[in-house]
Amino acid sequence: MRFAKLLPPFALVGALAFVPTATSQLAAADTDTYKELETFMSVFQRARSSYVDKVDDHVLIKGAIDGMLAALDPHSAYAEGADFQQTKATTDGNYGGLGITVSSEDGAVKIVTPTQDTPAWRAGLKSGDYITHLDGELLYGSTLDEAVEKMRGAPGTKIKLTIVRPGRDKPFDVQLTREKIELKPVKWEVKDGIGYININSFSAQTGAATESALMSIDKATGGRPLGYVVDLRSNPGGLLDQAVSVSDAFLDRGEIVSERGREKTDIDRFYAHPGDLAHGLPVVVLIDAGTASAAEIVAGALQDQRRALVLGERSFGKGSVQTVMPMSAASVLRLTTARYYTPSGRSVQAGGIDPDIVVPQLSDPDYKLRPRLREADLRKHLLSQTKVDDSILEDDANPDPRFTATADQLKAQGVKDFQLDYALKTLKRLAAKAPAAPKVATR
Repeated sequence: MRFAKLLPPFALVGALAFVPTATSQLAAADTDTYKELETFMSVFQRARSSYVDKVDDHVLIKGAIDGMLAALDPHSAYAEGADFQQTKATTDGNYGGLGITVSSEDGAVKIVTPTQDTPAWRAGLKSGDYITHLDGELLYGSTLDEAVEKMRGAPGTKIKLTIVRPGRDKPFDVQLTREKIELKPVKWEVKDGIGYININSFSAQTGAATESALMSIDKATGGRPLGYVVDLRSNPGGLLDQAVSVSDAFLDRGEIVSERGREKTDIDRFYAHPGDLAHGLPVVVLIDAGTASAAEIVAGALQDQRRALVLGERSFGKGSVQTVMPMSAASVLRLTTARYYTPSGRSVQAGGIDPDIVVPQLSDPDYKLRPRLREADLRKHLLSQTKVDDSILEDDANPDPRFTATADQLKAQGVKDFQLDYALKTLKRLAAKAPAAPKVATR
């Protein structure tokens, strides 16, 4: 492919004259491939000619493609038609629906994470919930695409979801109204002199919105914020370049992330540019089991560069990169082409980012009973290329005296979000020890 781009057609033909004939080993491999393709064509022809109902060729081919990619990993997929439009709209940060990321588990639909400020999030749906029925119709046995298609619809229309939540005795119904989801990927506010930046997705505008939030916080605090809390909880990820851009906003130098493909030499590295928009002030990053992909890149980069203290729970563990390849004007192939690594060389695939300080979400009354869905729970997930045994650490059953309060006790104290409250108090302690912040600088 590289030569084809560099040489004119006649030069390429001339070059091919010097290519030796295939070795017997390559010929044998080709023969095996042809045998597999013959088997596929035989099954295709039988299904086409003998199935009980007449089947459209496109349905058979599309099903074969879907099955082929599903055999690789949970994130490679082929999208066309409505699925293609949804993929494009999601990366643009503007799409219709309920605002949930879902996966398939043993024929059931499982919620990976709800997106903030969407119907699903406002209704209190949580990671690990199972959706068993839509408008009373059983979903078990349906494909994930079929389930997603049923949840889509015109804004303003209603749909009833039946939810099974581990730890609850009975299923319960949730009535949702579909909306046009126009994500604001970044929200900010000042809490007790601390800049709070909530990044809920990595769409095409996230990097610029993060820089804008930092400048707005500077303006609101007269250029003297105590520090920053970056909230990446329940962030399902998104675009790699936006993760690099967000990380760059808090770093002055050094590597942010590297992606490595099939070959040992296939490595791309991304570095920070001079100019820390956070002025070297203390930073606390919040993560949980819903923090995935691009969000993990940011958390891992700031943690490895010792630029931030990471608090919360171990992240999702999606350490793979999907390349979106246009196949036609209305279809794309999303194929896993690389793993990504943090600056210290860690692969978070199936392992996730471990926080510097583990802080449970005590304000969630279900947090002890609700299972955490992570990459390692998905079928056909890529294996991690690092092996770390934390069984001894995880076996410590001694209660932590810092985390004994119940949700009701915290509510009585006015604490609605324990992890955020803990992060703010931690940052105040860090700010007290930090040197005075410089005046606002731009780059």
